[in-house]
Amino acid sequence: MSDPAKTRRHAERIRELVASLVREIKDPRLGMLTVTDARITGDLRDAHVYYTVLGDQTEQAATAAALESAKGMLRTRVGHALALRHSPSLTFVLDNVQDNVKEIDDLLAAARHRDEEVQRLAAGKQYAGDPDPYKVEEDDEEDADERVGAREDQG
Repeated sequence: MSDPAKTRRHAERIRELVASLVREIKDPRLGMLTVTDARITGDLRDAHVYYTVLGDQTEQAATAAALESAKGMLRTRVGHALALRHSPSLTFVLDNVQDNVKEIDDLLAAARHRDEEVQRLAAGKQYAGDPDPYKVEEDDEEDADERVGAREDQG
C-alpha cells in the first residue's frame, strides 16, 4: 500500500493527463467529453477515469467505444508521464451526473411543493394552548422568589 496523499496526487495527475490527451484522439466517434474524476487503487495498478458526455445515449455509447479503442495509447502516455514502475490500467466509467442532478431537482421540487401545502394549511391557524406557555404571571414570580429565598436559608 502506498501513502493516501501520494495516491490522491497520482489520481489527480491521471485526471489531468487523460483530459489533455483526449484532445489528441482523432476518432470521429468521440463526442463532447469532460473528464470529471479519476481514482487509483492503493497499489497504483488500476485507475478508474470518470467522464461525462454531452449528448444522448448513442453519443455516449460512441464515445465509450472511442475511449475503449484509445485505451492502450492513453495508458502508455499516462505511464510515461507518471514514471511509475507499472503503468496503471485505465477503466473508463460514464459519470451520470446529469441524471443525478435531475433526480435531485425533482426531489427538491417535491419538497418545495409539500412545504407550500403545509404553509397553506397552517395559514390563519392558532395554537391550541397559550401563545407563550412559558410566560410567568406576576404572582407566580413572587412565589418563586420566596421559594428561592427559603432554599438559601436552609443551605
